[in-house]
Amino acid sequence: MALTASAAALSPVNFNGGGVKQGSRLFPRFWTRKGTNLTFFTKSLNKRVGLVASAATGDNGGVTARISEAETAPRLYSWPDNKRPKICILGGGFGGLYTALRLESLVWPDEKKPQVLLVDQSEHFVFKPMLYELLSGEVDEWEIAPRFTDLLASTSVLFFQDRVKSLHPSDQLGMNGPTRSSCGGTVHLESGLLIEYDWLVLSLGAETKLDVVPGAAEFALPFSTLEDARRVDHRLKTLERRNFGKNSLINVAVVGCGYAGVELAATISERLQDRGIVKAINVEATICPQASPGNKEAALKVLLTRNVQLLLGYFVRSVSRVEDVESSAKPDGGEVVQCDPEKYLLELNPAERGLKRQSLEADLVLWTVGSKPLLPRLEPCERPHEIPLNARGQAETDETLRVKGHPRIFALGDSSALRDSNGRILPATAQVAFQQADFTGWNLWAAINDRPLLPFRFQNLGEMMTLGRNDAALSPSFIEGLTLEGPIGHAARKIAYLIRLPTDEHRLKVGISWLTKSAIESITSVQGTLSKVLSSS
Repeated sequence: MALTASAAALSPVNFNGGGVKQGSRLFPRFWTRKGTNLTFFTKSLNKRVGLVASAATGDNGGVTARISEAETAPRLYSWPDNKRPKICILGGGFGGLYTALRLESLVWPDEKKPQVLLVDQSEHFVFKPMLYELLSGEVDEWEIAPRFTDLLASTSVLFFQDRVKSLHPSDQLGMNGPTRSSCGGTVHLESGLLIEYDWLVLSLGAETKLDVVPGAAEFALPFSTLEDARRVDHRLKTLERRNFGKNSLINVAVVGCGYAGVELAATISERLQDRGIVKAINVEATICPQASPGNKEAALKVLLTRNVQLLLGYFVRSVSRVEDVESSAKPDGGEVVQCDPEKYLLELNPAERGLKRQSLEADLVLWTVGSKPLLPRLEPCERPHEIPLNARGQAETDETLRVKGHPRIFALGDSSALRDSNGRILPATAQVAFQQADFTGWNLWAAINDRPLLPFRFQNLGEMMTLGRNDAALSPSFIEGLTLEGPIGHAARKIAYLIRLPTDEHRLKVGISWLTKSAIESITSVQGTLSKVLSSS
């Protein structure tokens, strides 16, 4: 079974311009060259793998591995230079990618400049705070979900598209004691590749927790990845086509009214307008309980002016499908009417006194409640408690972001259980991951160069949320009580996120694209206004 650019493919592989010679060091196999195809043979397994060079340019020019059979036996990855430090970063989200870019930006002694390998199961980096704009059509996919190969093309960072199977650290004998191995440990990938590392960064993110309510995993859609956004957009387009020219409304249920749920409800209600209704369900008696008062007030004002029904003080007891086919014969015994099979029933139980149970039907159920880190899946079965995890499955770290008991492993973002000065675990937000990536990159530099590590201190810069195509709320922390909302908040939010996009080149491309779109929209608006004036005169 051929696997191309999939979890089993090592794509792309960086040869640093060394062609077959460097490639043979990367994969210790027997190489032959035939036309544009580079092929090698695994001596021990006699399995043929063809490498096809892509048209990508730059230091990280792409090479896509096509594995002709299913998962092979474990094989050891050969780093290009065994003398220089080896850093393996697991997860290409905000924490992982920005750590790699931070390491690339630092000044290193030649003999200590590390080799950095980034592993992620996806081909694309996803700027998650702007996934909602994909549903509204405000941004293009390439703007907020560029390929890792494009972002890393001008760097020395290697990228493998693969899934992590298990971790085998060998530095767990204490912060100052000897280790059992000359390397920090080994990472086992699902493709069969074994990667020995000197330093490891855990930034694997989390996934939506759908298994807490019966039926949620089968019938509800999460909204946290690019694939999730594509599925939701496809489902909305299907419903819009089905209801085109009809009087029936599209019913969308959004479970959870935290930031994600409110942003999703606001975006979809604006998209559907009078063609649908959004029912937002929250166990709390208010929306966005952790938000600043200004953001909460701005969001509530927007939701109440749109077709959004707030069901506060309820929790979902179960999600089920309405009978796949409900048939009813007409009184004359003639034609049989079949109902749409894609309808779902949500049973709601009250979480507050004075409320009654409810049942509601929906054409689409979106789930934004709860998340679970991916770290617990990676523990070796023979040593299940090798990495200290808390009850949520996050790694316990010290203030320098090193995993406790493992001086060569750093954890950040959703994978980290770092606490603030008040003893509370830091929220798993993009803002926290941004700042932790900066500290992780610096502390890796310090550890490799025998310098003191810096303790991480989170600086809350404020909160932002999108409320539609030309609407947002922004509350900066440095001006107490100030909330920018409406078009001004929307513009400020886009500028803030433009600055946060990875790499100068990508920021420039996206900035030009957004300016062009804004100019076109302005011209279109002026033309519409002029035509109305001329037609009325």
